[in-house]
Amino acid sequence: MAELHKNLINGEWIGGEPVPNINPSNTDDVVGDYARATKADALTAIAAAKSAFPKWSHSGLLERNAILKNAAIEIMARKDELGRLLAREEGKTLAEGIGETVRAAQIFDFFAGEALRLAGEVLPSIRSGYSVEITREPVGVVGIITPWNFPIAIPAWKIAPALCYGNTVVFKPADLVPGSAWAIADILHRAGLPAGVLNLVMGRGSVIGQAILDGADVAAISFTGSTSTGKNVALASVEHHRKFQLEMGGKNPLVVLDDADLATAVECAVNGAFFSTGQRCTASSRLIVTKGIHDAFVEAVVKRLEKTVVNDAQKPGTHIGPVVDQSQLDQDEKYIAIGKGEGAQIAFGGERLERETPGFYLQPTLFVEAHNGMRVSREEIFGPVAAVIKAQDYGEALALANDTPFGLSSGIVTQSLKYATHFKRNSEAGMVMVNAPTAGVDFHVPFGGRKGSSYGPREQGRYAAEFYTSVKTAYTNPG
Repeated sequence: MAELHKNLINGEWIGGEPVPNINPSNTDDVVGDYARATKADALTAIAAAKSAFPKWSHSGLLERNAILKNAAIEIMARKDELGRLLAREEGKTLAEGIGETVRAAQIFDFFAGEALRLAGEVLPSIRSGYSVEITREPVGVVGIITPWNFPIAIPAWKIAPALCYGNTVVFKPADLVPGSAWAIADILHRAGLPAGVLNLVMGRGSVIGQAILDGADVAAISFTGSTSTGKNVALASVEHHRKFQLEMGGKNPLVVLDDADLATAVECAVNGAFFSTGQRCTASSRLIVTKGIHDAFVEAVVKRLEKTVVNDAQKPGTHIGPVVDQSQLDQDEKYIAIGKGEGAQIAFGGERLERETPGFYLQPTLFVEAHNGMRVSREEIFGPVAAVIKAQDYGEALALANDTPFGLSSGIVTQSLKYATHFKRNSEAGMVMVNAPTAGVDFHVPFGGRKGSSYGPREQGRYAAEFYTSVKTAYTNPG
């Protein structure tokens, strides 16, 4: 029998029902067996985190720094191994898997430094003789619920700041990708985290996630996932008067103007829309192209897609791996059928692919003759599917870009400083890219959106302190 990867609860590895972790590039390949936690396990994890909080919240800065630094060093040293694990369980290409692993190491390294830069303010009071101290304190037990599409980076950018600022954690990764999450928990455990500070509970969202939502001792929840689940997180959190942070969907526009460099526009579109199999909340699934360059752009994107290799994520030369599982593949195919039914035309792709091994392979799909009222232009598909929408000019392109219930990321390709500057100011998105793909941000800057995409303080960088800490104002009258 394969080794069972167990849950980490109060410093101990606890077993459970073994669930196979299946490789989407080869469904005959089992990555490993991972223990599915129970509701009772989740409640024990919450209690352990609560018990560990008083001591950890007052732990020394050098202790936090050393643990996070050691984790960063090990993740970076094992980047090839962990990147391959990620590619094998999620379906990203090996290069993307290694790149994401490096980013996780960089995040832990950044917050190791932040642990030594904790700061406050001392101000004079308007009352003579008084002084005022403004400090940040950890909020308590933090529930962290992460998605399957970035199985090591997203846990890193939630767990690292939570620990840095003195919180304890109950961590539930997506059921589809327990391998990367288990590796992070194991690394942090061996790096010296005290028992109960980080608890890993793997399993179904309906069981483990719900237990975290119902937990009265959970002081904050950071969630990344679907819009519908995000609403449930919000409702449950309001009932318990807890902080909550939501990162949800996106329907991100990439505007291509007539003056754009065509090669740059094609690279931004293909990278943003189809790399990582389009399974990114920042993917540019709406390509809004002005009429003067529209035909040349479509022709160039089709030629590029014709040369794009869809295959096993670990194979050399693969540009796009499989869709993550059968359910996601079914959803992608459903939307392809919806798009055709709405009158959009397929310029490329739209078909399932067969490869040497059984997997969830889908051609990248490019719709043309789409408009912004179609469901394929308004609803998040979360797959390698993008729609080209023709605009008359910049003004219409900007209006179309903003005509969405989401507001995570947006981009523009242009050589005009005037239009680039105007777009940065007037795009209704939390992140704006000029002559760059809509997907991909640095690890040290804030991540997040507007409207239906995000709620609460930004993630990553120094802005993470807004969520993982509470501000205290203290007055002193020396008498």
